Amino acid sequence: MSRWSAQMSFDELGRPLRDITFCVVDLETTGGSAQAGSMITEIGAVKVRGGEVLGEFQTLVNPHTSIPPFIAVLTGITNSMVASSPPIESALPAFLEFAQGTVLVAHNAPFDVGFLKHFAELQQRPWPAFEVLDTARLARRVVTRDDAPNCKLSSLAVAFGSSTTPNHRALSDARATVDVLHGLMERLGGLGVHTLEELQTFSSRVSPAVRRKRHLAEHLPHSPGVYLFRDEQERVLYVGTSRDLRARVRSYFTASETRSRMGEMVNLAASVTGIECATPLEARVRELRLIAAHKPRYNRRSRHPEKMHWLKLTVEPWPRMSLVRVVAEDGADYLGPFASRRTAEKCLAALHEAFPIRQCSDRLPITPHKSPCVLAEMHRCLSPCDGSVSVDDYAALVAEVRDSLLHQADHVVEALTARMDRLAGEERFEEAGVHRDRLSAFIRAASRTQRLGSLSSCPELVAARREDDRRWAVHVVRHGRLAASGVIPPDSHAGVWVTQLRESAESVAGGPGPTPAASAEESEQILRWLEQPGVRLVHVEGEWVCPVRGASRHLAVHDAVEQSRTQLVPFDERRALATVHQP
Repeated sequence: MSRWSAQMSFDELGRPLRDITFCVVDLETTGGSAQAGSMITEIGAVKVRGGEVLGEFQTLVNPHTSIPPFIAVLTGITNSMVASSPPIESALPAFLEFAQGTVLVAHNAPFDVGFLKHFAELQQRPWPAFEVLDTARLARRVVTRDDAPNCKLSSLAVAFGSSTTPNHRALSDARATVDVLHGLMERLGGLGVHTLEELQTFSSRVSPAVRRKRHLAEHLPHSPGVYLFRDEQERVLYVGTSRDLRARVRSYFTASETRSRMGEMVNLAASVTGIECATPLEARVRELRLIAAHKPRYNRRSRHPEKMHWLKLTVEPWPRMSLVRVVAEDGADYLGPFASRRTAEKCLAALHEAFPIRQCSDRLPITPHKSPCVLAEMHRCLSPCDGSVSVDDYAALVAEVRDSLLHQADHVVEALTARMDRLAGEERFEEAGVHRDRLSAFIRAASRTQRLGSLSSCPELVAARREDDRRWAVHVVRHGRLAASGVIPPDSHAGVWVTQLRESAESVAGGPGPTPAASAEESEQILRWLEQPGVRLVHVEGEWVCPVRGASRHLAVHDAVEQSRTQLVPFDERRALATVHQP
């Protein structure tokens, strides 16, 4: 069975409460803090399952210290009563053996479980991986002031008609807590809480109307895929992806979903559509495509892949860098895409800082006759407009710009780093920070362009990887777009199966720019999968390569500097700025 379908999901594969063995425990102690030296004087516990008592445990514990008088009056446990009782070194192992394999329950569980764990640690005894349920915490979510004046055990015992009155003795209080637990479970059963996972995460913040919508997930499979929430008019409200569709959708109707926007979306939802996918990568890609197609109001990312910005090295007698919104099939070189115009402008400023290429937007003839601009007078432009530079010399500069965009970023990194060093040396740190941001925008854009362009230039790439469930996932990628995906069935001939997958894959045509056939996010999702350990290339048509001296090699150092800036520790910004260019 696939791990995706066999794994324990949030609550759909949860354990029914009727099948859970609970160990309800209560302690009496000499004080309120084990760390402050308080000791356990009594342990009482009741083991129950399906409403039936399976056993009880009770023992006094010799604290080897005097019991404070007010504690003795409260509990009725005196020094003489515990004098001949076993010490905690004997009582604790006996209790742990009694509670083995159960879910611990206590009223104000942090107190009781905290004491038990403290003494287990003192004895160097490993603490079992108990799941813990706190009836006090649960009652605060369920019981109203009309039911009980407060959530003390004595008040809840009265509210739920307990047959035992709490009296500050461990076993009696444990028996009363059993009745309170059953009362809480009975009340929550009417709200659709039937599993331990639902009980642990129940919150009054989830309205009954929302809980009743859990049936919307009943038809969904336990498999990876994409889910779409729709309103009564069949409009898509939200698109998401999961390795287990049913479990993930059901979680939206529980307290585990804390996002206010999602709560609003669930209130509007009338149906949920699920699309099964062969692999998690296919699910993530389908999610991106569906978000772009439907533009759901509750999805914040990936809604407008078409609203991207690019930097274009124009094709004309005197080329320049231009900020554009569309990649045209005109033989030009493009850098990007950029999600925002501001980031694109920072990258453009970095290129103009490194290269004196013209910045005017006029179309110049081969032999221009114009007056030079201010940038020419500042020696920041070669000034082709007045004939100050020859066509060949300007073409050589443009070739350097193109090389920086597509192959190596060293010249831009060195130019801006030198500028930052000079400004930092003059203690003009704000100006140095502006150039740092420009350099960051360029490095990230150039690295993205080079990686995406390399993948999209391959007419076809077939790769396989043994996933967590030990099955081989195979993906066919054409020009950076996922064209087909699947999992090799058991006892199949791998070569024949992969050939059939390739033959049935989507036909994808190439085009201009780094992302001709898919969105940048889709191609980056594919790249992240391809770059995982264990991926094997089955077939490559074309060349999947990245430049050795490309921009990616500068990212690690630059990211380290950016991370240092976010730490709340003294930081030498000048020294960090000076090291950003080091490989």
